[in-house]
Amino acid sequence: MLLYILKRVLSAISVVFVALVASFALFFLAPTDPAGVICGNRCTPERVADIRSSLGLDEPPAEQITGYIKGIFAGRDFTNGGTVQHCDAPCLGYSYSLGQPVTKLLAQAVPVTISVVIGAAVVYLFLGALLGTMAAQRRGSPSDKLLMGSAITINSIPYFVFALLVALYVTVLPHPQYTSFLSNPIAWAGGLVAAWLTLGVTNTASYTRYARASMIESLGQDFVRTARSKGISERRVVYRHGLRAALTPLATIFGIDLAGQLTGALFTESIFGLPGLGVLTLRAFNQYDLPVLMGCVLLGAVVLVVMNLVVDIVYTFLDPRVRLG
Repeated sequence: MLLYILKRVLSAISVVFVALVASFALFFLAPTDPAGVICGNRCTPERVADIRSSLGLDEPPAEQITGYIKGIFAGRDFTNGGTVQHCDAPCLGYSYSLGQPVTKLLAQAVPVTISVVIGAAVVYLFLGALLGTMAAQRRGSPSDKLLMGSAITINSIPYFVFALLVALYVTVLPHPQYTSFLSNPIAWAGGLVAAWLTLGVTNTASYTRYARASMIESLGQDFVRTARSKGISERRVVYRHGLRAALTPLATIFGIDLAGQLTGALFTESIFGLPGLGVLTLRAFNQYDLPVLMGCVLLGAVVLVVMNLVVDIVYTFLDPRVRLG
């Protein structure tokens, strides 16, 4: 397993490097002059030159990408308005519009997004597996049809519409806001409960369907019939033997969904006013803040490859039949 993990880590590093080079070329080497777009028609030539210098656009492309990669490991100096600003490693650039290093902006936004996504994941993973298992046990019954009909109905509603309805009409929930967990855990949970339930309920509908299909297949396997023939209680057969095997495909979906939500919780954060990674990315896009966009893309690539690696390793614990090699 150690050799397999080492190979996957090297592969992950290569994927992140390719994503870094591709996104850098897309953002910084485009035919359009980013400094002119950023500054607008009223900008003086001196200000345009200052922006080009702060973004490193006055250097050859090879030096730009080399300097960016070097900054990740050794830090860099940036000139903004005639003032030299130092960005400590790992440096992902310097935001000209906010006057702060990209790593500092990401460090402020990422805890918000992680809090939203992890809390919602607890809701939809637990409820989805539980409801899907219950539906599989009662396949074809009225309760099964009710659960599946409800799941399909919720899935048919666009997420941003569902989130807007919750934000506008569900007034019994605490007002959404972000408070650091370390400063006040109760206020942290209270300010995020609306986002957790909204994102959790919509994903619970999908995970109920996934879990039901996986459990139906798992309960029809030979090892389940063998366990029943030995006189093991039905509850133990279902939840210890059947559910464990059914969680393997769910782990794949969960890992990819979690990575996608960590890097794309835009609607949730925007609707509930939470200053997370999605809001930071949208603001950077509107302001044409290329270093921030580049940092968000790079962070997203790292999260995706790490989650894929974690899912592959978790397989061996969920399903003993899986061996990494």
